[in-house]
Amino acid sequence: MTVPATVAEVVRDFKANGRIVIVGASLAGLRAAEALREEGFSGPLTLIGDEPHEPYDRPPLSKQVLKGWVPASHTKLPRLRDVEAQWRLGVAAAGLDRATRNVRLADGEQVPYDRVLIATGTRARQWPNSAEAALEGVYTLRSCDDAARLQQALAARPSRVLIIGAGFIGSEMASVCRELDIPVTVAERGSTPLVGALGGVIGEIAAEMQRDHGVDLRCGVGVSSLEGDADGHVRRARFSDGTTVEADVVVASLGSIRNVEWLEGSGLAAGFWGVGCDAGGRAFDINGVVTDSVYVAGDVARAPHVLYEYQFLAMEHWDNAVLGAEAVAHNMVNLEPDYRPHLLLPGFWSGQFGVNIKSVGVPSFGDEIVFTQGSVKECRFAAAYGRRGRIVAAVTFNHSRWLEYYARLIEESGPFPPPPPGWDLPEDTKPRPAEFPEPGVPTAIPDVVLTGHDPSGRRAEFRPRR
Repeated sequence: MTVPATVAEVVRDFKANGRIVIVGASLAGLRAAEALREEGFSGPLTLIGDEPHEPYDRPPLSKQVLKGWVPASHTKLPRLRDVEAQWRLGVAAAGLDRATRNVRLADGEQVPYDRVLIATGTRARQWPNSAEAALEGVYTLRSCDDAARLQQALAARPSRVLIIGAGFIGSEMASVCRELDIPVTVAERGSTPLVGALGGVIGEIAAEMQRDHGVDLRCGVGVSSLEGDADGHVRRARFSDGTTVEADVVVASLGSIRNVEWLEGSGLAAGFWGVGCDAGGRAFDINGVVTDSVYVAGDVARAPHVLYEYQFLAMEHWDNAVLGAEAVAHNMVNLEPDYRPHLLLPGFWSGQFGVNIKSVGVPSFGDEIVFTQGSVKECRFAAAYGRRGRIVAAVTFNHSRWLEYYARLIEESGPFPPPPPGWDLPEDTKPRPAEFPEPGVPTAIPDVVLTGHDPSGRRAEFRPRR
């Protein structure tokens, strides 16, 4: 038998008899399972999820669900096809034994695999003081259960909501509060809202937008403590500048934590920034050697990207979860040279205060910004980010129809400032510093994080680059 024929036989046998386990029953996990079946995999397939719910969509939680338009229980993801899998919901993975190829569950059961996909995603960072976090009226927002509880609290018409953190989720929640005519205070340790993701220039625009809609926005301050009443309900927050605010609902919007603790002792390059992997989703071990049986997809994955100097990127984006899962599923049931890279150009969107904010690329990789179209005064514009004379990202406020133009320039490593699109030019087209915070300055972690070259992520200097 020839080598190609032998390889083809190995692939056919694995597709028919191999055992695949997916740890993480959310968007990436579900789409990977569907893609595996589309690829012709007919062997045993197991999905493990720590939540009791079937996979659901997260973007509506901070928007339609909080507004009361859609119940949290109605956000279940549509099935694109029957995955014919064994579902293990409501039980968390507690360990990965690569020597015996078993996933250990929290209930003690061992689930054997031939190939395993890690898609455990992230969880909300809790308020650090456990006693204060336990006060009634203190919330986080990540899961559908979180959204259901918070929606009920908002429907009860609190006297004031305090949101700690002005990243995208915090800003979207503030917008919902104002739409519901609920007084809201936002406390942000950074200089402006969205400063970690979009820089201070855009952040100032976001700050003005919030204040114009009646948000009590306080930047450059932290929350020192939360105080409750005799019944254990939160009533007041004390700020680092000595001021206080009365609030009976507090939402800690402090960013996310990647769910990698269960991988301790596995020998994988897993740490604060996620699980290191190559562009095809194959996980690295702690020595930087690529594995052949462990794959990673979704928010927890961080892989080098050719457009960003091969920096490791961790992307908490919907498209990254879907397209990454599809690429990884293909690679799990094929062999080289049929592997596919997952080299998505990052992109996100956010709706807040009547403005549709969209972006492509990695803004925080840039150090300059230039307004290229529209009117900042009208909150209708496009802006490009540059680094070393190259365009690396773009953001639009109510101007998203031009994003494809900027995306092409980014993919082609086009010049910065970019060529003018030909019309609707702003008054000021001069590049300026984008004003991203220095590494280590407390603020929200951006949705796309550049985590350095070392896949183990253990060295302290690996922080988001400007």
